[in-house]
Amino acid sequence: MISRVADHCFWFGRYIERTESVARILAVTQNLALDAELSPTQCWMPVVIVAGQKEHFTARHGEEAAADGELVQRYMSFDEDNPTSLCRSSSAARWNARSIREVVSVEAWETANELHLWMGSEEAREEFRASRYAFYRRARQLAQLCLGLTQSTMLHDTPLDFIWLGVLMERVGQTARTLDVHHHALTQLEPPLSESSGQAQGGVRRRHRVVETALWLSLLRACSGFEPFMKLNQGQVSPQAVAQFLLFEPRFPRSIRHCVHAAFARLCEIRPPESATLPGGESLERLHLLHQWVADRAVEPFDPLSVHAALTHVVDETATICDGIGRELLGYGPPDSNPPATSQ
Repeated sequence: MISRVADHCFWFGRYIERTESVARILAVTQNLALDAELSPTQCWMPVVIVAGQKEHFTARHGEEAAADGELVQRYMSFDEDNPTSLCRSSSAARWNARSIREVVSVEAWETANELHLWMGSEEAREEFRASRYAFYRRARQLAQLCLGLTQSTMLHDTPLDFIWLGVLMERVGQTARTLDVHHHALTQLEPPLSESSGQAQGGVRRRHRVVETALWLSLLRACSGFEPFMKLNQGQVSPQAVAQFLLFEPRFPRSIRHCVHAAFARLCEIRPPESATLPGGESLERLHLLHQWVADRAVEPFDPLSVHAALTHVVDETATICDGIGRELLGYGPPDSNPPATSQ
């Protein structure tokens, strides 16, 4: 398999997964902004930070612009200068799929093309104006359909391995950044008023606990983990339980542990560990070390104070591994050279 085709497969998977993830986070945040006792900035700034666009967003719109939920949603949905917007991500997914039409199945290509055409249509903008829930739901469903069709209509060989490796590496980064940003914000919330003011007003305390629980549940929904978490924990919600679930639950397909393990298995299919003469050995070893590191953390006593450091390590390692895969397997130049168009 030539590196050009592998590159398009890898980025097709990443962009489809990114489209689904951004649409889901926007939908969850919109509901959170309506229900939670948070300021608009507390609700919407994490969306921009998780997307990695805080610097670009503030440079374009100013420091206080994150308080405008409508502006953030337009920026993350239709802004052509935002490389993580739904419009840009769906367009990039379609472009990569079109470049490898001989590899991607007809069904997967048609769905990726439909997503791109719909995002650029007046119909989508009208739905965005009329029903934000329906707009985000349609974007998620088309992206999810495309991911499902790649699994069910393509040969399970090297092209699919590269597509799904891209999906999994993108998912690791998305889950880690989402958990990191929201975990930090939620643990920094002010204590209940009855504690900070010394007043024994049980009603205030109960209201705060309800709101705090709603915030943790919104984090689970942002990672599609609400239902599986509730089944495993019998409805008992705590910051520690949510963080452990998204970090270490091996049966949840979006947990960091599951995704890193699955990504390592995919890379082993592409570049078998015993084939020492093939390229990709450095990336494989680094991904193996990350997989082992996450597995070791899962059996250690959970330390809430270490969550940020652990997630920072995961995000940094994931980025380094993706760069290594690009150099060793996808034909990229050295780190200081210009990145290929597919990765922008």
